[in-house]
Amino acid sequence: MNLANIRNFSIVAHIDHGKSTIADRIMLHAGAVTEREFHNQLLDSMDLERERGITIKASAVTMYVNYKGEKYMLNLIDTPGHVDFSYEVSRALTACEGALLVVDSAQGVEAQTVANAYLAINEDLEIIPVLNKIDLPAAMPETVIEELGNILGIGQEECIYVSAKSGKGVDDLIGAIIERLPAPEDHINDKLQAMVFDSHFDEYRGVICYLRVVSGSIKEGQKISFMSCGHSYTVTELGKFTPKMDKRKELGCGEVGYMIANIKSLSDVRVGDTITSLDEPAEEPLPGYEPPMQMVFSDFYPAQSSDYPKMKAAFERLALNDSSFTFFPQNSPALGFGFRCGFLGLLHMEIVQERLERENDIEVIQTSPSVSYEVLSTSGEIFKVDSPSQLPEKSEIEEFREPFVKLEIIMPKDYIGTVMQLAEQRRCVVGKTEYLGSNRVMMQFKAPLAEIVYDFYDILKGATRGYATMDYELLGFEKSDLVKIDILVNKVEVDALSTIVHRDSAETRGRKMITRLRQAIPRQQFEVPLQVAVGGKVIARETIKAYRKDVTSKLYGGDITRKMKVLKKQKEGKKRMKSVASVQIPQEAFKSVLKSGE
Repeated sequence: MNLANIRNFSIVAHIDHGKSTIADRIMLHAGAVTEREFHNQLLDSMDLERERGITIKASAVTMYVNYKGEKYMLNLIDTPGHVDFSYEVSRALTACEGALLVVDSAQGVEAQTVANAYLAINEDLEIIPVLNKIDLPAAMPETVIEELGNILGIGQEECIYVSAKSGKGVDDLIGAIIERLPAPEDHINDKLQAMVFDSHFDEYRGVICYLRVVSGSIKEGQKISFMSCGHSYTVTELGKFTPKMDKRKELGCGEVGYMIANIKSLSDVRVGDTITSLDEPAEEPLPGYEPPMQMVFSDFYPAQSSDYPKMKAAFERLALNDSSFTFFPQNSPALGFGFRCGFLGLLHMEIVQERLERENDIEVIQTSPSVSYEVLSTSGEIFKVDSPSQLPEKSEIEEFREPFVKLEIIMPKDYIGTVMQLAEQRRCVVGKTEYLGSNRVMMQFKAPLAEIVYDFYDILKGATRGYATMDYELLGFEKSDLVKIDILVNKVEVDALSTIVHRDSAETRGRKMITRLRQAIPRQQFEVPLQVAVGGKVIARETIKAYRKDVTSKLYGGDITRKMKVLKKQKEGKKRMKSVASVQIPQEAFKSVLKSGE
């Protein structure tokens, strides 16, 4: 294929603005699928993607179209829209020269629209703004164009109007892709450099690498090496997704496809690595990607301890196809053997949990999610803390730091007061405020990640009747007044319920937890105290009252001292029982207390 006739592009947008539907329509109009094969979410292969109506993994497809008498190759990379998966978006954009920025003409510019637009601008990509859903009765294209102009400086003449549902305007969009997006740079005669932008594991064929050839060409049977790890392999299969896997003998400069080379483990392939020829290696690798940063951590334990080996095997399978998910063995006196897992965000965690339960039939107990913290020790050493159990003694901590993010919220101006009040409750500091149009506002905040990563988005949606959208990016770690709260049951610390919170909310958070625990733990023959402690000092308490057997029921009449003697004997017995007994906490109690966002 002539290099001038290749176009590599991504589709980026806020979640639910129609990326996958537009991708489906482009494939149908380009002839990559027939009317008979056509269905919604063609590129979303996972069951969870179809059920939730979202894209989780980036996917690639190659199409061929005839335009003004010439044949063109269009390489499309469909990307997720949810904030948790912005890492997948940044990887996909690096393999492209252009991006379609899709905006819902009924909902207007949303938080992820702005975030993804800036990701594309930072990669120096050519952007084509696309107004989708123009056939809806609520569509307001003029207002949306005004918002695009105010934020990104995009004019009306640059926008393409489409309805992905009916196919209206898709031919114009394909024409704009060919005419307005640049072809790849000409490095045909240079040494081989191909970037790995994604990979997944196939049980029978090993690792399948998604790659973009930046210079030179790669051939079947060629000996190649990965420049960061130095591993070398022989290419056994090359091809393109059309959208089915279509074998090719060679992938040329500027092309996107897949490579199989008998790679046994996903850990041998690092996304962002550069593939080069073993015989004639390139002088230097391509600029890759930052490794994905886990934002949320949670412990997973099998409800039945006998399921531990089954859970370990399931996590290993999940990690094969998801390089941004990590897990490490963990042991808890209360819950037994389990794993400490790291995720990109709360949605990512939910998806992993659902896949674990659905695909492997394992019932899971999950601890309350926490974010990663930084601790500066008195010896001057800085280290990360993902779990309360990793915290050193208070005397060894010089400074406790928590992650802060830049939070952007877009909403109608009527809700400014409501959002300000909510932000204040979550320790957010107000930054700048921008008016996108006559009725819509974008507000920026500096926010602690721990306060917004759990239920903030749900509360925000409820407070603004569903009109507000949010996006955030990590700024770094800053000093904060944080404490570890411990939950004591019958004066014994339960490590699985420990958590790190800001000092101001320690009592409220702890009291909520022990109130739930009091309702979940069955009553005993003796009184059970539930306590919340910070640094050894008890700050809140609840009590589970004892069962009281009526030991005087057999006594009829007589002096009152007879009854008093029996009651005194019962009291001494309960006291003795309490001193030797331990309270068994049922699994249901952990489940009720360790609900996400509590």
